[in-house]
Amino acid sequence: MKIHILPLQTHGDDRGSLIALEEGKNIPFPVKRVYYMFNTGEGVRRGYHAHKTLKQVAIAVRGSCRFLLDDGREKIDITLDNPCQGLLIESFIWREMYDFSPDCVLMVLADQLYEEGDYVRDYAQFMDMVGQ
Repeated sequence: MKIHILPLQTHGDDRGSLIALEEGKNIPFPVKRVYYMFNTGEGVRRGYHAHKTLKQVAIAVRGSCRFLLDDGREKIDITLDNPCQGLLIESFIWREMYDFSPDCVLMVLADQLYEEGDYVRDYAQFMDMVGQ
C-alpha cells in the first residue's frame, strides 16, 4: 500500500520541543496547502474519499485519531498519536478518520491546492477506478 510512517526529528531541551517540517528533507513533496482539524465530536468519522493525484502527510499534533486506509486490495487501520511521526498517504488511497480524542489536532500537509475534481467521494466509483 502507498502509505509510510515518516519519522520527524525532534529538537529540544528543558524549554520544550520543536519539529521542523521541510520540503525535500522530511516532507517528500512541495507543500502547497496546510489545514488542520480540531474539536471533532465524539463518534464523528471524517474523510470518506480518495484523491486521484494529491499526496498528503497527516500529523496528530496533539491527541490521537485513527485512520482506515484502503487501496482497493488491502485495508489497514493506523492510530496516529505521536507528533514525532507523519503519515504519508499517496494518491488513490481511500481514507476515513475516526476515534478522535477530545484534544486531537490533526494537521495535514498537501502537495496541491484544493481542487474538488481531484476527489473521489463514492466508494463504489473508487473501487471501479482501482480495478476491483
